[in-house]
Amino acid sequence: MAGVRVVTDTASDLPDELLAELGIGLVSLRIRFGSEEFVDRVELSTKEFWSRCSSYDGLPETSAPSPGQFREAFERMASEGADGVVCVNLSAKMSATIQAARQAADALDGTLPVRVVDSESVTLGQGLITIDAAQRAARGGTLDEVVAAAEDAAGKLKLYGAIDTLENLKRGGRIGGAQALLGSMLSIKPVIEVRDGVVEKESQQRTRSKSLRYLADKVRAAGPISRLAVFSADAPDLDDFLALLDGVHPSEKTLLGDVGPVIGTHAGPGAIGVAWIPT
Repeated sequence: MAGVRVVTDTASDLPDELLAELGIGLVSLRIRFGSEEFVDRVELSTKEFWSRCSSYDGLPETSAPSPGQFREAFERMASEGADGVVCVNLSAKMSATIQAARQAADALDGTLPVRVVDSESVTLGQGLITIDAAQRAARGGTLDEVVAAAEDAAGKLKLYGAIDTLENLKRGGRIGGAQALLGSMLSIKPVIEVRDGVVEKESQQRTRSKSLRYLADKVRAAGPISRLAVFSADAPDLDDFLALLDGVHPSEKTLLGDVGPVIGTHAGPGAIGVAWIPT
């Protein structure tokens, strides 16, 4: 496949069929349960991750890919005919993943042009940005045009989530401005926003149903939407939330997905989120 190709990391939570359809390359982070380490989506599926979490007395940990993993992905694209690569990564303020991607890009300087974009987002928010870039590449976009598509989407994207507890975020050190919610964390159902690449307090709701209704109202108040993604961390009430979005019709088909190990480690089970790009 000639032209520009797109690579992302497994924090994007994009489904395999969409990666294949758009020719997107994927680089895996690693997940640790105590002394056991797994390559995300290679040695550990999302289903297996949540099953392990239910019986694991502790908090899983994540680690960034090596620069070599990114270089291998970039060189694979070149071997398939790509004359340039754009790599869209999870927020630099949450992970060292993008640093590894940049090191790999620098190592290929003069051999293969690689541009690295900070999505300033996570899970399917990062995924929507990656899709925008990949579709621009598929339409014959130049390296600069594909980068511009990713950066434009990142600048417009909104991401909110309803989570059952802040404990995972707190213990994983990813809590950002949501620290203000900790004092009452046992009595609320927090709604968080990923803003400027970090997790921030958005609101606090007294019940789960109110937090989901609040999320749905945020989507409805957003006006015309180009892309919409709904994602859950093994949440049993996902269908209830989808019912609350009945009548919301983005320009593109709504993307449904599972929160995988990378973000699930910090969000905890039961989280439900939405991300969208306005028209």
